Amino acid sequence: MNSYKGKHAKLYDIFYKDKPYVDESVFVKQCLDDYGIEDTHRLLELACGTGSHAFILEKFGYEIVATDYSDDMLTVARSKAIQSSSKVDFRLQDMRMLDLNDRPFDAVICLFNSIGYITTNGELHQVFQGVYRHLRPNGLFIFQFWHAGAFLRSYDPVRVRRWSTPQGELVRISETSLDCAKQISNVSYTIYELRKDGTYSKLIETQVNRYFLIQEMENMLTRCNFIPLKWFSGFSKDENITQDTWHIVAVARRQ
Repeated sequence: MNSYKGKHAKLYDIFYKDKPYVDESVFVKQCLDDYGIEDTHRLLELACGTGSHAFILEKFGYEIVATDYSDDMLTVARSKAIQSSSKVDFRLQDMRMLDLNDRPFDAVICLFNSIGYITTNGELHQVFQGVYRHLRPNGLFIFQFWHAGAFLRSYDPVRVRRWSTPQGELVRISETSLDCAKQISNVSYTIYELRKDGTYSKLIETQVNRYFLIQEMENMLTRCNFIPLKWFSGFSKDENITQDTWHIVAVARRQ
C-alpha cells in the first residue's frame, strides 16, 4: 500500500485543492439515487484520505463511516471534521482486511482511483469480498479506477507542478515508470518546500498504482457475487469508453 504519511499527509489538501470534489460527489449521489433498489442512508467509504468527498456527501443527508489505512491522513480529516462540526465517523482500516462491527451498509464507495493501490489479483479479491460482507443485499458498490487503455498510451514519464503557499512555494516532481506485465505504475514524488527566506526542505515518496481493463474488473466483480451495472467515462453519464478515457467509474450491486 502507498504511504501518505507524515508531511505528505499534511500537504495533501494543497496538492488537490483544485480537484472537483463537489461535482464528483454529486455524481455519486446520482448513481445512488438511480441504481439503489432501496433507500440508501448509510455509506462506507474506503481510502477516504482527508475526507473531502465524505464531508460533501454528508451534506446530502448520508450517515458516513469513512476509512483509510493512513493514520496521518485521518488526523487531518478529523481536524477538518471538528472545524466544520461534521459527524463523519473516521476509522483506521486497511481495505484488504476490512472488518467493521456495525455492518451492513447501504453502499460502499472507493474514489480517486484508490482501488489501484491494490496491485495483485489475490488482494483485489480480498477487497471485493470484504466489500460484499459489509453491504446489505442489493447494496451498491461504486468505485473509480485508472483505465489501462488510456494510461498505457498517454501517461507522463515526468511531470512538474507548483503551488504558491503563504510560506513560499511547493514544487512536486512526479517520475513514472511502468511494469506492464503486472499492470502497475511506479511513481516517485520529489517534493520541495521552498521558503521565502531562501531555505527549503525535501520529501521523497514512491507510490505504486495499478491500472485495469473493464473485462478484468467485470470478471472479478462477478466472481465475488456482484452484478456490474454501469461503466462510466469519469464522473459523467457518458458510457462510451475509449482510448482517451483515463478514469472509469464502476457501479455494481451485491447479489
